[in-house]
Amino acid sequence: MKLRAAGLLDLARIEEMHRSSEVKLSEAAPPAARLWSLLSSTLSALLPLSQETLMYVAEENGRVVGFIQASGQPLGLDLRRARVLQVLNLQVADGVDSDDVAPALVQHLSNQALERGALRLFVRLPDRDPLLPAFRLQSFRQYATEQVVYSERPERRSDQYPDGLRPTKRGDDRRLYQLYRKVTPQGVSQLEAPTYREWRALHTGELTGGHVVDRVEVVGWVRMQRGSNARPDTLQFMALPESPLPSELADFGISLLGDSEAPAWSSLRHYDSHMIDALRGRGFNVLLTQLLLVRELALKVPKPVREKGLVPSFG
Repeated sequence: MKLRAAGLLDLARIEEMHRSSEVKLSEAAPPAARLWSLLSSTLSALLPLSQETLMYVAEENGRVVGFIQASGQPLGLDLRRARVLQVLNLQVADGVDSDDVAPALVQHLSNQALERGALRLFVRLPDRDPLLPAFRLQSFRQYATEQVVYSERPERRSDQYPDGLRPTKRGDDRRLYQLYRKVTPQGVSQLEAPTYREWRALHTGELTGGHVVDRVEVVGWVRMQRGSNARPDTLQFMALPESPLPSELADFGISLLGDSEAPAWSSLRHYDSHMIDALRGRGFNVLLTQLLLVRELALKVPKPVREKGLVPSFG
């Protein structure tokens, strides 16, 4: 089996394999779950080759039998500067042993990313995805779980909103980063955004138009993004797990939806269980669970500590 960079002549075969996987996904998952997967860089989200991505194929007897695709993080970042990559797609052709092809493609991408100076590879996978072993075999480990909650018609339970609620303003970015560090386990923040600069780059465009709960320090944040066409409205939350803050913030978030006829969804991590519980009590249900995996390509080796030489004693 030969592993190489994808070329223009491979496009038709790649798109054929991707269409085949979309048919299988359509049969296995509800429409809303499929739409979320396409919008969230979940594995199977194919990007056009015209965008800044890495793509490699596995070839056997002159026939492409699989491919893998990754992009810089945040999406669209110049690959020459990218130190963190997101795996977007891994496909193996029907009738081919994925136990051989998939791990080989993952390993090849890891090697190429390391040569380019990347430090980490991330991938988002639906729970119980059949390709999960291919990543586990290549030293990917799970660092978080993400749940997408969804409601056709969310319902407020109260008109009591958090004290200190106000629209975001200039200068809130650093205060929101401090909130992020408080609500996020250190093992996660050190992987995803160990510095303010990296966190801000990941959330460009998300920090305007929201509301914060300001009580000397920022203890909560909510933002509503209006959907379009078939895309639901999106609610984003970040809050300390201090009752009744999650419930009050959920009610305020739902109030931002106004008279919208569209459904709504929100993506929350396992450590946001207080917000998940608050939304489930307001008409939301868990749509799907996704696993967040990482492979660290270049680990920092601690500098050796020089030991003092032993001084012989006589007598």
